[in-house]
Amino acid sequence: MSVVNKAVVRRLYEEAFGQGKPEVLDEVLNPDFVCYDPNAEGGEVRGLETTKGEVEYFQNAFPEDFFWRVKDQLAEGDKVTTRYTIGGTHQGEFFGIPASGRRVEIRGINIDRVEGGKVVEEWASYDLLGAMHQLGTISDPGQEEARAPAEEREVEGLIDKAKGRINETGGTKDNVQDEWAESQERR
Repeated sequence: MSVVNKAVVRRLYEEAFGQGKPEVLDEVLNPDFVCYDPNAEGGEVRGLETTKGEVEYFQNAFPEDFFWRVKDQLAEGDKVTTRYTIGGTHQGEFFGIPASGRRVEIRGINIDRVEGGKVVEEWASYDLLGAMHQLGTISDPGQEEARAPAEEREVEGLIDKAKGRINETGGTKDNVQDEWAESQERR
């Protein structure tokens, strides 16, 4: 039974999603299927027809070269655990992000429960944060934090310098603004 269940789940990922064939879902998905996905609206995707819409969603986001590759599968009883990589060139809206033309790969591990030869439940876990990084929507971890204090120190140093200059020379506010503008141009 484990071999059969693994084959059903592989068809779900590689044929239905990977090859953009939503009709395969009729053969491998229970009509009352539910996917518990922490990134989905409401935390889950329910039903055969909704899942067909998900296949279309991925095909629209990555229309030319979308893939879903099963890397490893383990099965016990009615459950199949699948380690996979999905990806392609981002050419359509994906999680609210407009097409970027960037190549993205997302790794994940899902657990599917198979009953009567069809997938009835799925628990999805994938690296959406890594995908957002690849799409350029977020910075490297720590990158912004590392820059902010240095910029703040530079501004504070220029302000202190300007204050000292005013006191030393009896300068005016206009002189300080001119010095500030010149320092910005040198950057």
